[in-house]
Amino acid sequence: MLQKNARITEKLKKIKPTGIRRLFEVAREIPNAINLGIGEPDFTSPKHVIDAIEKALKNGKTHYSPNFGIPELLEAISIKMKREYGLSYDAENQILVTIGAMEAFFLGLMAVIKPGDEVLIPDPGFLCYEPAVWLTGGVPVHYPLLESRNFGLDEEAVRSLITEKSRVMVINSPHNPTGSVLSYDELSKLAKLAVEHDLIVISDEVYEKITYDGVKHYCMATFPGMKDRTIVINSFSKTYAMTGLRIGFAVGPEDLIRAMGLIHQYSVVCVSTPTQYGALAALEGPQDFVEGMVREFDRRRKLICSRLCEISGIKCVIPKGAFYVFPNIKEFGMSSEKFAEYLLKEAKVATVPGSSFGRYGEGYLRISYAASYEQIEEAMDRIEKAVKKLKGV
Repeated sequence: MLQKNARITEKLKKIKPTGIRRLFEVAREIPNAINLGIGEPDFTSPKHVIDAIEKALKNGKTHYSPNFGIPELLEAISIKMKREYGLSYDAENQILVTIGAMEAFFLGLMAVIKPGDEVLIPDPGFLCYEPAVWLTGGVPVHYPLLESRNFGLDEEAVRSLITEKSRVMVINSPHNPTGSVLSYDELSKLAKLAVEHDLIVISDEVYEKITYDGVKHYCMATFPGMKDRTIVINSFSKTYAMTGLRIGFAVGPEDLIRAMGLIHQYSVVCVSTPTQYGALAALEGPQDFVEGMVREFDRRRKLICSRLCEISGIKCVIPKGAFYVFPNIKEFGMSSEKFAEYLLKEAKVATVPGSSFGRYGEGYLRISYAASYEQIEEAMDRIEKAVKKLKGV
């Protein structure tokens, strides 16, 4: 009889559970704890989105939808990509509605990765990238985003990591966890590398609408030679505060999208039909919700960065996108996990250790400002007090 650990696939043995949930579970047991670790807007989905879902339910839209998505939503996504980026995608063959952006990411990898193919991923980077690569048979190769470059791109560092086994490059801008936004020049350099080395690019653009200080988001598929080699993945989660509704989409070349759709068809069939009508309302309805949410995030961003920069021992690059700040805490001589645990115990504030996002994230914390202005004020007061105690001030 096989021992229990022998029944588990080798791929899973390369993956460790994230420590984030453990910290959050501890935080829930602490009275009056403030959670600045959650990666989702604290806003409720727009009323017209909720109304559209409710209407779909009342009208009996509780059956399977077409595998790729309801035609109206596919067409709305096609119109969005044309209007915002000048990109033409055929609604029937080049767009797939998915269960959040993460399904789209997995499907993209599953469609193109052969065992042993190397996948370039940003480090620090979204904590799901590496496990997804392992699970789909690839080998993750981390390219650094360094504080010295405001967590931007070092083209030569990326180039040096490309080998004959390189198959996919993952790009995330605006970026989780640092809040950096890659410039036109930086993305152009990555595009040239992709073309030169015949790489497929999976571009995670879920924070596309959340930028500050006039910084512009550029879609990777708009660069020369990139539309036919780029899978753009996106989501309604961040833009419209629809995280729990689990709906995203992918656009890309027909052969890749059709391959992704085949896996999608045989694994999940389709996305919740009523939710698709909510997403349709999000795209076709008023966008003042998004504008208002981003303005409020900007107000919170300015508060949290100002306060962090006033705390002795903490350095902070001002983020230009998303709703995270990634402060440097190396001066304290503690691992990021130990520092996060200290803040949770001493200040009753939950943050995320930078090490959760890769080797280059060690020495940093991810702090989310997707919490109320008042909560952030209180959290900063607590952190400042805890840090002074740590330094013996």
